[in-house]
Formats: sequence, C-alpha cells, structure tokens
Amino acid sequence: MADMRLQKFLAHSGVASRRASEELIREGRVSVNGEIVTGMGVTVGEEDTVSLDGKIISGIEDNEKLYIILHKPVGYVSTARDQFGRPAVTDLVQDVKSRIYPVGRLDYDTSGLLLLTNDGEFTYRLTHPKHEIDKVYRAEVSGIPSQSEIEKFEKGLAIEDYVTSPAKLQLLSAKGGNAAVLVTIHEGKNRQVRKMCEAIGHKVLSLKRISIGPIALGELPEGKWRKLTREEVESLYQYPL
Repeated sequence: MADMRLQKFLAHSGVASRRASEELIREGRVSVNGEIVTGMGVTVGEEDTVSLDGKIISGIEDNEKLYIILHKPVGYVSTARDQFGRPAVTDLVQDVKSRIYPVGRLDYDTSGLLLLTNDGEFTYRLTHPKHEIDKVYRAEVSGIPSQSEIEKFEKGLAIEDYVTSPAKLQLLSAKGGNAAVLVTIHEGKNRQVRKMCEAIGHKVLSLKRISIGPIALGELPEGKWRKLTREEVESLYQYPL
C-alpha cells in the first residue's frame, strides 16, 4: 500500500466517508502505532498499525466492497447506533458480516431508498456537494401548491442560514385538501425537503425517497434490502456530474 493521508486510509478501509473519518480523528478515536492522532496531516503506510476505538483496521484490500439498497421504514435512524436507543438501519441488514454504513441519511420519520456500503470513495462521490446527484422524493403535503409557490420552490428558497439550489416540484394529484407531489433536489441538508415545503406554506405529512440518480427503489418491500448489481454501481459512477 502506498503512503496516504490517514482520513483517506480510513475511507478506503470502509470505516466511514472521508468527511466522517476526519471527524473520528478530531474526536481522538483513531490511533497510529498506539499513539492517538487528532490532526489531519498524518500519513500512514503498509508498516503502520491504525486503530479505531482500540480495534485494528484492515486495509481495503482485505475487504469485499459491498453496495446495498435498503427500503428504510419510518422509525429508524440512519446511523450505526443511536444514543437514545432507537432502531438503526443497520439492524435491518444484520445478515451482512462486513461493517457497512449509510451513504448520507434519511430522517427518522422519512422512508424509502437508502444506500449502504463499506466503500468510502463511493460514499464521497455520492455525498460531496460538488457531485450534483438528483434525489427524488414522493411527498404528501397539506394544501395544494399554487403555480407561484411552485416557481418559488424551483428557483431556490432562503432557509435558516442558506439558500437552496434550484429544485423541482411536480404536482401529482390533489385529494381532500392535500396534495401528492414529486420533489427533486441534489442537495442533502438536514430535513431539507420538509423545510422547503414548509417555506412555501405546505407542511409535509409523509415523505419517501424513491430514487438516487439512476437507482430506483422499485418494488423492494419496506424493511428489505438487496445488493446493487455491478451495472447499478457502474451507473452511479457514470452518472452525469
């Protein structure tokens, strides 16, 4: 193995994305040759021993790369563990022996498509802001968005301390004073779809992600998972940026 930055080694080893690996280092949870490291400038090579929380990490060459699609139900957190003891999405993939983690997140009260992997570079590609990968959600909202509200939504909205990038909002149907809509964004800020809909006066009643780039949830039952095919993985790498 050629020498590489510690955070890149952690990502290649399937520990977490590069950004999350940097956070692990800052928290003092990573050691190199028995010494805790908290800076970003450390490089490691084949002769070094890297540990996370005292457990030695093997290089990526020792791990099979796994790419999984999960139909996340409402009521699960998109982390490996939860400080409040709530069910985690990893509880739904216990048949998988390798250590995997979610690619991005879905809110506790949001269902739908979630990808999991042990490939840090794959996670980086799908979650880094410079890679504008469309994420499509089906939502039920209170009230019926007007054309002017849809135009505001699609141009970008001021939410808290940022302005959202241009998005898409398509009205699918209306019934009983509520509407079914299709939302397409390529950002992934915390509860963004809900906040955007509320910003135009329509509270989200239910929310489900149905696709990421070329990968669609399809008929996968809720709570179930499957491995992505090689063609599906390649399609994500080839997806226009």
